[in-house]
Amino acid sequence: SQKIFEWWYFRKYGTSFIEQVSVSHLRPLLGGVDNSSPTNSNSSNGDADSNRQSVSECKVWRNPLNLFRGAEYNRYTWVTGREPLTYYDMNLSAQDHQTFFTCDSDHLRPADAIMQKAWRERNPQARISAAHEALELEDCATAYILLAEEEATTIVEAEKLFKQAVKAGEGCYRRSQQLQHHGAQYESDIRRDTNVLVYIKRRLAMCSRKLGRTREAVKMMRDLMKEFPLLSMFNIHENLLESLLELQNYADVQAVLAKYDDISLPKSATICYTAALLKARAVSDKFSPEAASRRGLSTAEMNAVEAIHRAVEFNPHVPKYLLEMKSLILPPEHILKRGDSEAIAYAFFHLQHWKRVEGALNLLHCTWEGTFRMIPYPLEKGHLFYPYPICTETADRELLPTVFHEVSVYPKKELPFFILFTAGLCSFTAMLALLTHQFPELMGVFAKAVSLLHRSHTLSSCLCKSNPQ
Repeated sequence: SQKIFEWWYFRKYGTSFIEQVSVSHLRPLLGGVDNSSPTNSNSSNGDADSNRQSVSECKVWRNPLNLFRGAEYNRYTWVTGREPLTYYDMNLSAQDHQTFFTCDSDHLRPADAIMQKAWRERNPQARISAAHEALELEDCATAYILLAEEEATTIVEAEKLFKQAVKAGEGCYRRSQQLQHHGAQYESDIRRDTNVLVYIKRRLAMCSRKLGRTREAVKMMRDLMKEFPLLSMFNIHENLLESLLELQNYADVQAVLAKYDDISLPKSATICYTAALLKARAVSDKFSPEAASRRGLSTAEMNAVEAIHRAVEFNPHVPKYLLEMKSLILPPEHILKRGDSEAIAYAFFHLQHWKRVEGALNLLHCTWEGTFRMIPYPLEKGHLFYPYPICTETADRELLPTVFHEVSVYPKKELPFFILFTAGLCSFTAMLALLTHQFPELMGVFAKAVSLLHRSHTLSSCLCKSNPQ
């Protein structure tokens, strides 16, 4: 019977039951090797490539739709008394600011020297005071950025400061362009001034989007992408996708996806779920699970379901937020691809777009869990993507405020009761066989005792039946 069960399990799941139990349950207890550890010299090239991909997928990325600290995150703290950002998240932002907004020649300019220290300062009030001090010396673009991000309490105030910043930033950028070939120092300056100008214009576009001027925001984003086509680190196309969805300009959304949903480019929840939404939009208004079970899925419905399965395989945490099975929190300033942090950041801005498409959430509700039947063991083997990285839960716990948010972990596939019962029975039989082999006399005595106990119990039952009184 054990061999029959092993054969049935292998035919159904494509792997040995004993091997799967060993890999999934026994190896962690025995100190198994973490997939994220460096590969040894004897590893095959395929294993090394898979390992490198796993490490890259655990890289933390800047959230392209991150909120404003003063106008949004701090207002949340004032109302609720909760801190929406973790220390780890804010520390990553401080590193980003030092990378993007400073350069080696800052000490030559008094205002930039002050701002270089300000970006390293942990105390928010000290940073704000330093920015005001820098502005007293000259029009400093990075000082305006800091005030717009942290001191402004409304989006309108932030937009005014960014408009002042863009004037100062464009002046510095033009000067750097003229001097960029005069030496390594000037190359560092043009790189910093380019980052500053792109950041300011992107945040200005986000201000327009938040203030309801969506068409203006779309134009600003398109102009920015044309002016600086090589700066993909800011992921401006994800801001553009969200704004186009707000305008319900689905043809332009498809055009952007055609450019960025490419096999050679890194994926994101925004890319995968927006592609699924567009395919779902074509069939969701007439979709019925009862009708589909009777007649089967049409080609368009099959394409929509496959797109949903693809999106869920990339990030399995998103559906529970879109279906409102789990409550949303403010998105962090950094996200982990395929993790809970990315799911929160996506759903926070895109839930409204799914609700706007009639039947899209119903189609998602009916089909998303089917992904786990296609990939029964996602931590060992993927389908369209690499296996789901095991490092996401640890990183998400650093990025998300676990005091009031329960971090979502990869949905574990539960084994049927029949499999668990059969596994237990096989294990018990194997244990008896091992004990009988090692201690035959003792097990013989034990078997006789059990047999006598059973006979006495049977005899007493017969006597009770014959003498009911």
